[in-house]
Amino acid sequence: MFKLVFFALFLAYAHGCGRPAYLPNTSRVVGGEDAKPHSWPWQVSLQYSRNGAWSHTCGGTLIESNWVLTAAHCISSSRTYRVVLGKQNLEVEEDGSVAVAVEKIIVHEKWNSFLIRNDIAVIKLAEHVQFSDTVQPSCLPEADTMLAQDYPCYITGWGRLWTNGPISDDLQQALLPVVDHQTCSQRDWWGSTVQNTMVCAGGDGVVSGCNGDSGGPLNCQNANSWQVHGIVSFGSGLGCNTAKKPTVFTRVSAYISWITEKINQN
Repeated sequence: MFKLVFFALFLAYAHGCGRPAYLPNTSRVVGGEDAKPHSWPWQVSLQYSRNGAWSHTCGGTLIESNWVLTAAHCISSSRTYRVVLGKQNLEVEEDGSVAVAVEKIIVHEKWNSFLIRNDIAVIKLAEHVQFSDTVQPSCLPEADTMLAQDYPCYITGWGRLWTNGPISDDLQQALLPVVDHQTCSQRDWWGSTVQNTMVCAGGDGVVSGCNGDSGGPLNCQNANSWQVHGIVSFGSGLGCNTAKKPTVFTRVSAYISWITEKINQN
């Protein structure tokens, strides 16, 4: 076990977090598209066992060799989960992908499903994963970082392609510029539903997160690396692409101390 942990840590150092071996296609400005294979190597598929088979339910983000970040609303105490990493297409066998059992899931103690507050959970994997060109961690932002209006970020996931449409087999990506809290909390946007522990992105009525994207990352690039600034939390009940109803994410930078505490304690 020591050798495995050492090897994983060595590769993490060699690659660095948030630095994919296959650079994502960030040239598209409007609309979603198939992601370049393995260009978001921290994206995971959270799956649950149903009738002897595994089904995708949510996304997530690998942040350490044995820890994944996801949304609290993705978790049910009655289900058995696994995490699949290194995937592009969920329906085919792919080289470099790996399925890992879950050892422990920690949901935020103050998760409120009625008000959708503190929608965050961390998953401890049953074993450390080996980092590679297809499996790498994302970086976490610095605590309390706030992104400016229109900061370019990308949502990724296997969610529905449109309202009530099919779940995507291939990993999707879409540019979702940040909507600052002052704008997103206006009455004709999300109003008081949006707290300062959340971050909004999108809202142009063209593209947004959709069912199945929950728990996945809002990927934002700084000068050196990609960071997970948000966890897909909720969207409009009117449909997946509704003007002035951007996708709302749990703001990761508001929970850095909580994430650190849970990892250190477990």
